[in-house]
Amino acid sequence: MSKLTQSSSWKALEEHYNEIKHSRMRDMFVEDPQRFEQFSLKLNDILFDYSKNIINSQTMAQLYQLAEDSELGSWISRMFDGEPINNTENRAVLHTALRNRDGLPVLVDGKDVMPSVCEEHERVKQLAESIRTRAWRGYHDQPITDVVNIGIGGSHLGPLMVTEALRPYSLHDLNVHYVSNVDENHITDTLEKLNPATTFFIIASKSFTTQDTMVNAETARQWHVNDVGNDSQIDKHFSAVSSNVKAAKAFGIDEKNIFQMWDWVGGRYSLWSAISLPIVIAIGSDNFDQLLQGAYEADKHFKTAPLAENIPVTMALLGIWYNNFFDAQSTVVLPYDQHLHKFPTYLQQADMESNGKGVNRQNQLVDYTTGPVLFGEIGIAAQHAFFQLLHQGTKLIPADILAPVSNFHCIARHHRALMSNVFAQTEALMKGKTEQEAYAELKAEGLDEDTIKALLPNKIFPGNRPTSTFLFNSLDPTTLGSLIALYEHKIFVQGIIWNINSFDQWGVELGKQLASGILQELDDNEPTKAHDSSTNGLINYYKKQRYINNKEDIS
Repeated sequence: MSKLTQSSSWKALEEHYNEIKHSRMRDMFVEDPQRFEQFSLKLNDILFDYSKNIINSQTMAQLYQLAEDSELGSWISRMFDGEPINNTENRAVLHTALRNRDGLPVLVDGKDVMPSVCEEHERVKQLAESIRTRAWRGYHDQPITDVVNIGIGGSHLGPLMVTEALRPYSLHDLNVHYVSNVDENHITDTLEKLNPATTFFIIASKSFTTQDTMVNAETARQWHVNDVGNDSQIDKHFSAVSSNVKAAKAFGIDEKNIFQMWDWVGGRYSLWSAISLPIVIAIGSDNFDQLLQGAYEADKHFKTAPLAENIPVTMALLGIWYNNFFDAQSTVVLPYDQHLHKFPTYLQQADMESNGKGVNRQNQLVDYTTGPVLFGEIGIAAQHAFFQLLHQGTKLIPADILAPVSNFHCIARHHRALMSNVFAQTEALMKGKTEQEAYAELKAEGLDEDTIKALLPNKIFPGNRPTSTFLFNSLDPTTLGSLIALYEHKIFVQGIIWNINSFDQWGVELGKQLASGILQELDDNEPTKAHDSSTNGLINYYKKQRYINNKEDIS
């Protein structure tokens, strides 16, 4: 048995769960008219309401005690102080340094990293602003009209999400595109609409060896060379964000267009770094600074707020409450803001790559569940897709709902219709509909007793489905920065309590290693026998069909 599940705070929570598991939130709100005030927190213009959860004051007190017993405060300090808390790679975890706005040094191995962080941010801004102002010219002395970011994982999802979220703040005659899939359709569909003379590429790869990214990068390079006739103009149309400067230069990229990445920044936490180049091109330097400021405000809150007033700590503990005590295996994120349509996808990587671990920091298998399955969709669309399962399915799925009080355009008729759904869904998930209420509704419709009897079970909603709601004034750069950072810290807190390393991702490597070997096998038409019968069969069928379809060896 693990130290965590044998701890006094864990055992106290197990006992408390057995006392509260059948409690109804409906009754809790009747018994405590101040429940909203008791179970809501604020950070600047962000309101976090967690009152529609199966909790009471004792629940939260015991959850905060669990955090205390996990020495969370010490771990927070260690992360911000640059200690190598990524123990399997012996690295610091300092994405927070990338948005540090207080001017104080941040040390890694005794060296202040802030001068190099600030220098790299300035280099990014200079290139971005030269493209935005049309000072940067392509090989026909034409301004850049389209920017294509080629990356995958954290080099793709973060910039894509932010660019989409802050679309109202972007230049609308400068298009930013994202290519991540090695399937040729992704890059060919993107390039077919573009002009090589006015297109600028960003190759975002920490190692500059990632197969998916580099295959796409080579295709983009050849597309450019085919138009120019040679590779003499690559420096005007390509840049790189990488720690492998040598490989980027060998690709043909001028060193002045190569931006640094540090090993103390994980890919899924890297949007604050030079990986932000497409973001800054899209929204400009001032708005990017506001994004950093918002994240910094959340960092300060996380570092200094007492546990019971700390939003990411509370978010994390609620997740543990459902994951480990209610056996909820998934969680859903539901933005009611169209510009946040990529936010759930971004959080999938941030959460599931971080806490999808089955081995603890002592290299032992855990005997409790860790990271949940995270999914999500724009709330309005989800209501007509999978909300049926949330309301009447057999699985308990806690939900996070995010919505703006206003938005960039804020057409009243639209926005009030939107927000009516936000409030209605959180209430419906909490209250449900009792048998008596359903019966009364059917009776009021004038139905006979036999029809009512047949329909009644289908009209009952169990309710007691937990939701936590974020309301914010509008989705501006500052608020977005804060929201992203709050979720980052929530993930960190859960990793600490589960005693796992949230900052490595060894599970990503095995498939990549095998793919590299199989790729070589696909270069000929000889049958393979190197794998299990299923994998051999699939590879050999593919090779046979490839030859039949193309009437030639396309190796």
